[in-house]
Amino acid sequence: MEFKKTARDFLNIAFSLILGGAILYWMYRNFDFSQIKEVMLHDMDWTWMLLSLPFGVTAQVFRALRWRQTLAPIGEHARRSTSIYAIFISYASSLIIPRVGEFARCGVLKRYDQVSFTKAIGTVVTERAVDMLVMLTVTFVTLLLQISVFNDFFITTGTRFDVFLGQFTTAGYIVTFICLIAAVALVYSLLRKMSIYNKVKDTFGNLWQGVASVRNVSNIPLYVFYTLGIWASYFIHYYLTFFCFDATAGLSMGCALVSFVVGSIAVIVPTPNGAGPWHFSVKTMLILYGVQSDHALFFVLIVHTVQTFLVLLLGIYGWAALSLSRPQLKNS
Repeated sequence: MEFKKTARDFLNIAFSLILGGAILYWMYRNFDFSQIKEVMLHDMDWTWMLLSLPFGVTAQVFRALRWRQTLAPIGEHARRSTSIYAIFISYASSLIIPRVGEFARCGVLKRYDQVSFTKAIGTVVTERAVDMLVMLTVTFVTLLLQISVFNDFFITTGTRFDVFLGQFTTAGYIVTFICLIAAVALVYSLLRKMSIYNKVKDTFGNLWQGVASVRNVSNIPLYVFYTLGIWASYFIHYYLTFFCFDATAGLSMGCALVSFVVGSIAVIVPTPNGAGPWHFSVKTMLILYGVQSDHALFFVLIVHTVQTFLVLLLGIYGWAALSLSRPQLKNS
């Protein structure tokens, strides 16, 4: 039984890595990587990239503070610093094994602040539900704001939507289909993992307390502020990178919103930090807004690499900081 579980976990990890690698290989198979050096050294404005990085940090800090707030009503009191380091580690660990970060951060709080693991998992479920609601709202508003842009694009170019879709290669359709299948498989896998908890009554009770914790949050305006802060930071972290490149500097905020939304949906596919699906989806949207294919490839490769490196550095910092801290007693 243990062997079957280990084998299944190994296959899931291997599938995630192969899927992300295959998409990246397909996108960059005929790409001249020697141009990347030229772009990074001479054609980029690194000032905007540096300005974007603090917002990548604040997004994670806001997430940690919001998580800590939802733990309090169920009698779990994590230290602020531990919560932040746990989030840093969760994002970094997901670079190695997709989605493992959700469990890793709960494990950190369990080890260092004696927080119930199952209750913490419950609050993560709630957190994901809230984030999904925000994402759906942003998606709906973005589509409403940009529907005229799509309409004007097709009218001006004389391109019907079916013709536009016809420009996709067979490989493009295959990539999209595989990403959808992978996303469905992820949801199914998570539901199965959660069903394991449901088999034990006490554990299920702890899990439900975590899920319901948001109802008893003491300061709802602060909770809303943290939630908006998370997504505003994510967007600004991404949007400021547009000004690093001549090809994207003149694009509208509407384009940034559309590509941000599509990219955020793409990272649901279980690959390390969305590598592959994110590149594919954002590149496709940039091309729709008139960016040349090579310039779009430069953008997604450089931006994703830099932002991933930031996640890695924060994870290393969080791990180092925790290794120097002492576990606290329960409710101390």
